[in-house]
Amino acid sequence: MLRSAITLAAAAALLTACGPKAETADKAEGPAVSTSQEPRNTAVDTTPTTGDAGPTAGASSFTENQAKGAIESAGYTAVGPLTQNGDGLWQGKATKDGRETSVSVDYKGAVTAQ
Repeated sequence: MLRSAITLAAAAALLTACGPKAETADKAEGPAVSTSQEPRNTAVDTTPTTGDAGPTAGASSFTENQAKGAIESAGYTAVGPLTQNGDGLWQGKATKDGRETSVSVDYKGAVTAQ
């Protein structure tokens, strides 16, 4: 009998604690927050890497199709077969502005015309 009375009292306490929401529960207090056009995290380097300082040698985890996609994203078309050299760079021929050129993709995804 005592056990069922304790259980009933506990259930009543839980129902009371979880009762209806107060009217102010959905109102948030604090300063207005806006988003900026520029990233604010100075620890992240957001400068473009495509064609800036030449390819960087290093072990690449890109597949040939991923390297081809990076070249096409850089504005090249008619990307030919790619081969990976000993420095980890994917290299091949592609066309941009009507001219065929040699291009490479480093492990960072930077595309460089050669």
